[in-house]
Amino acid sequence: MKRKGVLIAFEGIDGTGKTTQIALLAEALRQRGLSVVVTREPTDGQYGRKIRELYKNRKSVTPEEELALFLDDRREHVAQVIAPALAKGQVVLTDRYYYSTAAYQGAAGHDPQKIIAANELFAPVPDMVIMLEAPVSLGVHRVQKLRGETLNDFEQEGALARVADIFARLTGANIRRIDGTADAQAVHALVMAVVVELF
Repeated sequence: MKRKGVLIAFEGIDGTGKTTQIALLAEALRQRGLSVVVTREPTDGQYGRKIRELYKNRKSVTPEEELALFLDDRREHVAQVIAPALAKGQVVLTDRYYYSTAAYQGAAGHDPQKIIAANELFAPVPDMVIMLEAPVSLGVHRVQKLRGETLNDFEQEGALARVADIFARLTGANIRRIDGTADAQAVHALVMAVVVELF
């Protein structure tokens, strides 16, 4: 795929501030005259909706069926949103990408590296991965207290600890690890400091 745009993926366990930081970065880049597309996974497409149903009952599918849903959702996402935007020269900010699949499905028993390899057969490799890091206890606190949400089937503390461990072991020249424990503006400053490398 001919790529003129820039793809930045935000990754990390639940409650690390990905959605907040994407909104702040999108605004900062738009103020600099860049065309920005903000997107997320799971998507709101046919497969993404099925994945969201698993938040309430993850045991309704096998681990293999669950992984297949994420791959199908991403294929659709790449074809309909990511690839066209990159071809137009836009900056794409995605709230989760295949590193999340590697970590969350890896915690469910799959091989994280095999998941990444399978995705990279069809999904564009991000120019940068912003890996937001925070203790699991803080992520859970933010989900429950700040968002006022109950933990879904993907957010249970024991599972998140395994997910965080896989995220911590992922390597790549495009990965930038950011301490997500500070307040939003302080974290945004850290994000901006690494994103300038791309522009």
